[in-house]
Order: sequence, then structure tokens, then C-alpha cells
Amino acid sequence: MDKVLLDEKAINRALTRISHEIIEKNKGVDDIVILGIKTRGVPLANRIVSKMERFEEEKIPFDVLDITFYRDDLEQKSAQPEVHNHLNIFVENKTVILIDDVIYTGRTLRAAIDAVIDVGRPNKIQFAALIDRGHRELPLRPDYVGKNIPTSKEEIVQVKLKEEDGIDEVILKENKK
Repeated sequence: MDKVLLDEKAINRALTRISHEIIEKNKGVDDIVILGIKTRGVPLANRIVSKMERFEEEKIPFDVLDITFYRDDLEQKSAQPEVHNHLNIFVENKTVILIDDVIYTGRTLRAAIDAVIDVGRPNKIQFAALIDRGHRELPLRPDYVGKNIPTSKEEIVQVKLKEEDGIDEVILKENKK
């Protein structure tokens, strides 16, 4: 049975809190660059950037980070991975904030860090996730979390966003193998 963990209002509150925490931790938005990790990290990052720009009344550089080529499980994904290591903004000497929907094993975050470092040397890299479900395989953790949701490895956390799915909600599902 599916269980709704976050509805539209709860997601909005979490993103508002994350936006404020990013501003507070970095003492403003100077030298900040936001990168949304493709796919669902992108609309979340867009929303966070909009909130931060509204709060700080400053433009914040934003881009999409495609980490497909950097995954260590490529053979499971595709025989011919595409390389997308292109950013339209500079990360050199900036505070790069990576944004994704769920952190689980940490492998996506590791791939994102590799992709960022390949295009420049930021001063800092920080990470925000809407959901932290635990079960890390790598010693990585988010700096900003919308909600910690303890899960079993048999469960699936599904983030649905209006931009991709027509609805905002986070659902916990049983993995029916």
C-alpha cells in the first residue's frame, strides 16, 4: 500500500526552509551557483533558486547537471552512455550547491561531485536533498534536507513534481519484485 509522505504544501515548506538555510549558512548568495541534478533535481533547484532570488533580491546562477556519464552503474543503465559535461556557468572559486530529490546510497552525489570537479574547482560543494532515506554506501551526506525518511531497502521513495508528473507529492511504496 502506498503512503503519501509529503503533499504539495509540505514540499513547499521544505523547499522554503532549505532556501533559507542555504542563505543563512553562506551568509547571503554571493558566489553561489546552483546545479539541479537531472531529472527531478532540476525543478526542485528551479524552485529553490526562485525562492532565494525573491528573499535576497539578487540573481543566482543556475544550470542543469547531467551525471549520466559519471555513474558507476552505467552498464546497468545503457550500453552507449552519452557524455554531457557542459555547464553554461562557471564553478571556479564558487560555492556550488547541488540539488536532488532523494539521497539513498550516495552514488548519485559522488557522480555529481566528479562532474563538477571536471569543469572547474569550486571553493565548496554543498548538497541539498528533498528526501534523505538513509542506506548510504558512501560516506556522503546532505548539508540541507527537506525530510529524513527512514526506509527499508525493499521500499521505494517516489517523488512526483508538477513539472514532470502534474502533481507534487512524495510517496513511499513497497517494492513488489
